[in-house]
Amino acid sequence: MLRFPGHGHSQPDDVVIGPLDLPARVDEALAVQAVAFGLGAEEVAVRRQIVLRHMTFPGARALGATTARNDLVGFVYGMPNDRTHWWSTVVEPYLRAQGHDDWLDDSFVITELHVHPRYQNRGIGRSLITTITDGATEPRSILSAIDIESPARGLYRSLGYRDLARQVLFPSAAKPYAVMGAPLPLLRRR
Repeated sequence: MLRFPGHGHSQPDDVVIGPLDLPARVDEALAVQAVAFGLGAEEVAVRRQIVLRHMTFPGARALGATTARNDLVGFVYGMPNDRTHWWSTVVEPYLRAQGHDDWLDDSFVITELHVHPRYQNRGIGRSLITTITDGATEPRSILSAIDIESPARGLYRSLGYRDLARQVLFPSAAKPYAVMGAPLPLLRRR
């Protein structure tokens, strides 16, 4: 378990990172994602079913960031990648066009990583992703992120992720994504 002390708030605001029973806390996790990612109620309902299905896949696991009051303020989940999963079937042609479709094999995919905006910029997201990938047996990790220059993309680059394909279009997504990959273990510099 990793602890992040509060930063001078009037009440202690410690955050602990540890294993998360995501199916049991899916609604709390999606509430964090909705605030962090700007999702509406309909999209949250769709994602709820996706998360619950993902957590039945072999090797799927999750970590959470919780306060002393056990409020969930961040989470990450992922699994060993499988070319038959929906995400892989969408990104494969884009990766193949760039000569990177081999990244779909022997990779741990970060499916979701979100931290509530009030808790961002404290190193919580960095610790969530490095801790979950530290437990991976695969030699590398892949993920997708909205294809804009953002704090999330900056974080991923600082951990060693690089662009494998850009302008990836997912059905029903309004914005294009980038697929990024990094060798494991991830870099630890700040």
